[in-house]
Amino acid sequence: MTNQRFNDLTNQQSTNKIMSSVLKTNALESEAIYIFREVISQFDKPVLLFSGGKDSITLVRLAQKAFFPAKIPFPLLHVDTGHNFPETIEFRDKLVAELGLELIVRNVQDAIDSGKVVEESGKYSSRNSLQTTTLLDAIEEFKFDACIGGARRDEEKARAKERIFSVRDDFGQWDEKNQRPELFDLLNGKIENGQNVRVFPISNWTELDVWSYIEQEQIEIPSIYFSHKRKVFLRDGLIWSHSPFVYQEEDEQVEERIVRFRTVGDMSCTAAVESYAATIQEVVGEIRSSTISERGARIDDKRSEAAMEKRKQQGYF
Repeated sequence: MTNQRFNDLTNQQSTNKIMSSVLKTNALESEAIYIFREVISQFDKPVLLFSGGKDSITLVRLAQKAFFPAKIPFPLLHVDTGHNFPETIEFRDKLVAELGLELIVRNVQDAIDSGKVVEESGKYSSRNSLQTTTLLDAIEEFKFDACIGGARRDEEKARAKERIFSVRDDFGQWDEKNQRPELFDLLNGKIENGQNVRVFPISNWTELDVWSYIEQEQIEIPSIYFSHKRKVFLRDGLIWSHSPFVYQEEDEQVEERIVRFRTVGDMSCTAAVESYAATIQEVVGEIRSSTISERGARIDDKRSEAAMEKRKQQGYF
């Protein structure tokens, strides 16, 4: 073997080792970036659905990487229930200002005031399901053809059925029995007039994957993900936030506990967990040893065995 051929072979082997290492280390990130770029190449008016939670914040970082050095080429849309955690809204506005992003906010309260939806009342009342009408109205208003979200298959069994490119009909509805195959990472974004696609770049990630990525990238997230003292009350074995937005019985006593939130949604449907994890490293360690899914703290999922699937069929994200 000549020296040139030997050097070429050695260089190729070295390159293969490097590529193998990159794929092992960043396979999920690489997949998500590929999905973002496919969205831009296949759709005319995409939007990123942003809640201010850890998953949508992770999507923003991935979108930055996908299109660097250009800015993120689509707006963020927040469907605001009006019952969000103040810490989340403050963080949302801070992030948007720092990155120079376009933010569209549409409010559930407007749908209530116009009579499009009726606010729930009683012990388990929540505005979470009311977001569907506001979301579908926003999609129609701006003619969005692709809505990017942070749902993951490990969160809940209905979400495990979703494709990465998940088609919704012209009523915004999802048919879990009529989905397109996605073989060899081929994503089909072809849609008819009136249809739109929900896109899930981190569909294959787990909760631990997200937190590990946040730790690796040193991504800032809202303070409520870390332990803090909060006024709460107990109901059905869950820790509810004390708030004017959350219905509370007279005999449900308010107390202060050290808690944090594993998932962040409407205050009326998101329970806290007792925790002293004050850093990302401590949170990652806590999740590694946990035997309960993060959706175990989402009260709205407990309404029925198929609660999430029914909401998705009606147009919920």
